[in-house]
Amino acid sequence: MTQLTLVIGNKNYSSWSLRPWLVMKQFGLEFNEIRIPLYNSSDYSAKIRQYSSSGKVPVLLHDTQTVWDSLAICEYLAETFPTLQWWPEDKAARAFARSISAEMHSGFQNLRQNMPMNCRTKYPGKGLASGVQQDIDRITSIWQESRQKFGAGGNFLFGNFAIADAFFAPVVLRFVTYDVQLDPVSRDYVEAVLALPAMQEWIKAAKSETEIISQYEF
Repeated sequence: MTQLTLVIGNKNYSSWSLRPWLVMKQFGLEFNEIRIPLYNSSDYSAKIRQYSSSGKVPVLLHDTQTVWDSLAICEYLAETFPTLQWWPEDKAARAFARSISAEMHSGFQNLRQNMPMNCRTKYPGKGLASGVQQDIDRITSIWQESRQKFGAGGNFLFGNFAIADAFFAPVVLRFVTYDVQLDPVSRDYVEAVLALPAMQEWIKAAKSETEIISQYEF
C-alpha cells in the first residue's frame, strides 16, 4: 500500500492537525509528516495549497487521493483500515461517539477563540471570557456521560482509545495550559490522554518549536 503522508501545521498551536496525527500514531500507521508553520511567512497558505486547494491543514495524501479536514481524514482512515477499532463496536456507543466528535468539530467557539491551544506555556486563569465556562461545562458533561455509559474496560471515553478521544485531545491540552478546574472523572480522563506515548511525543515536539503566533499568546 502506498505510503500515507500527513500535512500538518505547528504542533504547538494546530489543534486540527493533532487529531488525525494522534489517531494515526495510536493505531500504529506508518506515515510521512510534512510540517508547514502557520502564519510564519506570507506564503504559508500557498505552501499548503501545493497539497490541498483548501489552503488549510491537516491534509492526508494517499495514492491519488487527497483528503482534508480532520474528521474526513479520520473517516477515510477508518474505511481504509477497517480491521482497526476506530469507533466503538457497539452501535449505540458508536452513534454517541460520532455525535460528540461532530459536536467538538463544529462547536465550542468561545473556548477555541479565548483558550487557543498552546503546549509550550501555562496561562492559569486566563481566557475565561463570556461563554467559555459554558463550553467547559458542556465538554466535561460529555466526558462524564461517555465514561459512565460506555467507558467500562478502559480509561478513555469508550473504554479503548478511539477517534472521539483524538477529537477531544486538543481540549485536554487547553485545560492543562489554562489550569481549568475539573471534576474527578474529567481529571482522570485528562491524565489518561496525557499519558499516551503519542501525546507525549507531540507535546515534546511542540515545546521544541520556535515559531510564535502572536494571536495564540497572552
